[in-house]
Amino acid sequence: MQNNTLAAVDLGSNSFHLQIGRVAEGQIYLLDGLREPVRLGAGLTRDRKIDRATQLRALEALARFGERLRGFPAGAVRAVGTNTLREAKNAPQFLAEAREALGFPIEVVFGREEARLIYLGVSHTLPLAEHRRLVVDIGGGSTEFIIGTGYAPELTESLRMGCVSYTLRYFPDGRIDKSGMKKAELAASNELERIVKEYRKTGWREAVASSGAAKSIAAVLAANGWSERGIELGGLDRFREKLIKAGDLERLELPGLRDDRKAITAGGVAIMRAVLGELGIERLHVSDGALRQGVLYDLMGRVRHHDMRELTVRALMRRYRVDAGQAERVRGLALGLHAGLAPRASEDDRLMLSWAAALHEIGVTIAHAAYHKHSAYILSNADMPGFSRDEQARLARLVLAHRGRLAKLEGLAARSPDWQLVCCLRLATLLFRRRTDVPLPRIGCRATGSGFQVALPGAWLDAHPLTASALEAEGDDWRAVGLKLGVEPLDGAGAQASG
Repeated sequence: MQNNTLAAVDLGSNSFHLQIGRVAEGQIYLLDGLREPVRLGAGLTRDRKIDRATQLRALEALARFGERLRGFPAGAVRAVGTNTLREAKNAPQFLAEAREALGFPIEVVFGREEARLIYLGVSHTLPLAEHRRLVVDIGGGSTEFIIGTGYAPELTESLRMGCVSYTLRYFPDGRIDKSGMKKAELAASNELERIVKEYRKTGWREAVASSGAAKSIAAVLAANGWSERGIELGGLDRFREKLIKAGDLERLELPGLRDDRKAITAGGVAIMRAVLGELGIERLHVSDGALRQGVLYDLMGRVRHHDMRELTVRALMRRYRVDAGQAERVRGLALGLHAGLAPRASEDDRLMLSWAAALHEIGVTIAHAAYHKHSAYILSNADMPGFSRDEQARLARLVLAHRGRLAKLEGLAARSPDWQLVCCLRLATLLFRRRTDVPLPRIGCRATGSGFQVALPGAWLDAHPLTASALEAEGDDWRAVGLKLGVEPLDGAGAQASG
């Protein structure tokens, strides 16, 4: 299967979605879609763990998705997890099984990255406009707010309130009363308080809602004649009154309300009412775009070498005034060493090494002493559009390990490819310590049963005693973690410029 057919998997807190699309002339035409109402968020226990029954339901759904995706190349599929997988303490254990069931890697994205992807999906389903739009996406466990123009988001935020979590908390056993509704709306208003001022100040001309909760509410308002277009405040208030009057979700009968949405509709209505009230919105248009479409467009960018992660790395380099010349020296040598050391490495490994080399010195703007720790801290905590939570943590770990003691990698699996990346990055920074474009000799690097072996011309080492001493000290650092970094003479090697 060619990479003009792409697939996105959204592991949401309410439903899991699979979306398949065909790329043609810079657009994605949807071909197929599957939805599974897993209710992952409803399986989150008091101790923040996903119960086993919910896990099994999710794994069965992912196995069905995996069957549909059979034959897709790895680079044509992207699967993302959202709020429940951000919150659950046992997410790592579940994700190991989930990846096996699906047959593809699964990334857990931060809230603001989820917001960016949602905006990307929504903006591609609406007419291109020069004015600002506000996008509101009420999910099962979180609600995302984005202001953007065209395809570019300007403000992104994710708040911890969702239709599943709020229904479970404020409407236990499906009971609805005025007090519970008021408490749910007040809780949502309190969450909104920290973003309202900035969002209103930025402003927007058009407000749009996306995803299941908004579509469900809009369908009820339309079916009952309570709203002419989309979601209007007056119509929402009539929906709210009907919920309170019914008193129980089981007894609720309304035209337009699907059975599979009934159990979580009260939480969605409470959050929507608070959103309209706090942000002063009279009407929300409803879009067919959502996270999964955004994932497809983001994936299309990666396939066509317009990777958002690359743009993020460049932006961080500018923001922290990285010495671009030194970053390029280190990047070129590190990638060259890695190509010889691991010729069959994945593209993901090569990209991660390239980005680590580009960003390894961003902490210098805070302090030169222990700058690698500052660099790693920034990368661990910064908003990095395009990066998943695991990718961001991996990048921070590589940058932290590029100098200093290697004991910080103690928990890293013995067969992890990150040991190779760390070796190449450390050698590149060591050999370019002078920060100039001096020619380096031909350098060999290979893996051994006990670590790594570096080959350099003996005559060159004799002529550069400071570097020879630094390599010897580097060997001591590797021995401290039970590995070996040896240096052997490379006879007949001519000098060549690195890079």
